[in-house]
Amino acid sequence: MPINIRPSILIIENQHVLTMQYNYGGQEVYNLPGGNLELGEHLSEALAREMQEELGIEVSVGEMILVGEVYFEDRKKHTLHILFEGKITAGIPNLNPKETSALAIKWLTINELESVNLYPNVSKQIQDYLAGKLSNKYIGKIDQQWL
Repeated sequence: MPINIRPSILIIENQHVLTMQYNYGGQEVYNLPGGNLELGEHLSEALAREMQEELGIEVSVGEMILVGEVYFEDRKKHTLHILFEGKITAGIPNLNPKETSALAIKWLTINELESVNLYPNVSKQIQDYLAGKLSNKYIGKIDQQWL
């Protein structure tokens, strides 16, 4: 069983985090923007491509914030999540329905992250990172209770 590698990006503007809203199995879910690697692609290249394809924006990819894993035993699905900080350098986020099944773009306050179904579920680690309290970039198993 191969492991899926999913880079994502934390974009914060005016104390709001860029997320993409989905509906999975009747549940409202907010994803940090990102996607899956294509063969031979580097993490930052994948993020730049995904942001251009799905949201029509150009980004600069900054430092790696954290790495964590989600494993769903019943589906035999294992994903390694790698979160980077980033900034929009050109464009305004706008969904491209040909490239994403997201329903909407949502700018959530940092505090709102804890009250929504976030994928990956790293709202506490994001708050710790922003407060300078994230002591280890490898956070291990991500407690992802839904999907």
